[in-house]
Amino acid sequence: MVTILLVDDEENILKALQRLLMDEDFDIETATSGEAALEKLQTLENVALIVSDQRMPGMNGAEFLGRSQELVPHAQRILLTGYSDINATIEAINKGGARRYISKPWDDEELVQAIRDAVDFYLKGSENRHLNEIISTQKQELEEWNSNLKKRLLQSAATIREQTQVLQTFDDKGPLLLVYKAFDGFFDGIGERSVVHARTVSTLVTDVVRKMGLDAGKLATLRLAALLHDVGKFGTLANGMHKHLEEMTESEAQEYRQHPLRGEKMFSHLDELASILPLIRSHHEAYDGSGFPDRLRGEQIPLGARLIAIADFIEKSARSVDDNRAGYAMMNVTYYAGTLLDPLLVPAFRDIVNLVYADGKKTGSIAEVEVNYMDVVSGMLTSRDVIGANGVLLIKRGIVLDAAGVALIQSQYKKNPPQHGIFIQIVEA
Repeated sequence: MVTILLVDDEENILKALQRLLMDEDFDIETATSGEAALEKLQTLENVALIVSDQRMPGMNGAEFLGRSQELVPHAQRILLTGYSDINATIEAINKGGARRYISKPWDDEELVQAIRDAVDFYLKGSENRHLNEIISTQKQELEEWNSNLKKRLLQSAATIREQTQVLQTFDDKGPLLLVYKAFDGFFDGIGERSVVHARTVSTLVTDVVRKMGLDAGKLATLRLAALLHDVGKFGTLANGMHKHLEEMTESEAQEYRQHPLRGEKMFSHLDELASILPLIRSHHEAYDGSGFPDRLRGEQIPLGARLIAIADFIEKSARSVDDNRAGYAMMNVTYYAGTLLDPLLVPAFRDIVNLVYADGKKTGSIAEVEVNYMDVVSGMLTSRDVIGANGVLLIKRGIVLDAAGVALIQSQYKKNPPQHGIFIQIVEA
């Protein structure tokens, strides 16, 4: 409960104000002089409002309100004044921090409403101050966390530096053992979701690189880059980091687009890791040039970054559904081949995806998956009727979605999200 302090040298005025506020949910305190009020303020908590008369013996209202700011700087202030006290009123507003003044004799309804408004203003300000304190604390914790993060990354990188020769002459077991040993301690403090994503992307890329017959040095570089591709996300305050880009606020999207650059910067001073920097920086470049941060297109994008982009997309797609993950991930990644993803590299992932997300389904079998409305794209085949939250049929089952259908689903579901997603037919890869 908030406290309101009433200050007037006339007891009958104080009693009249107390009666006026007796039905309000406030803790009412009184004082008969500015000096007494200042003394009382030292003992009161959560003072939301001070209502003071201007004309009092000794310290007047304007002076009292000015001095009260030292004790309760966030409290609101209302001055009760006569018509002839315009100069004192101006002084109280300019120097005493008065929110407003009310002339005597006052109108009861006007005064009560003014008091309610002042308390509401205080409460909103109090909430904002509390949020700012939380943000300030989080920023401080983040700075400490980032400092520790950099130390742990440098320790992990030092391990690799000491074994640079080993990195260049890996056998089949060497890369996984060295990289995971070097960075396991770092990933322990990140959280399960990010760890699983990083390691799965690394596994997918590594197996494709083996399949492509690249040498051991390339294998080591791409395995490590894939493991660390999202390291720039760690240690940020952005709550929207795992949303779809289309769902992010402008500030969240701006923060998200910086993470490849932050990841590159973390390792930029280590010569031994120079080969992974372009891959971390470019893993969100799009094959059609619509990506970030450099708007590279086609083969301007490093091969490793193109592979990481596909593996990243596959892992996110597979994680977004509860079953039939392999079929859905490959179907989804195929839709983006030629736009976001390199169409010549996508087929290389098919067999590997079936192994990583094996669910016992026979190749060519028909199944369905329930997907988030933001994940539907043109070309998908609806396996059930698409019903809006208000029960209206949006799209019938068995329809191949086009751009208009996707836009309809996303606009309707964004306004009134139902309890389920969109059911899409897939053919097991």
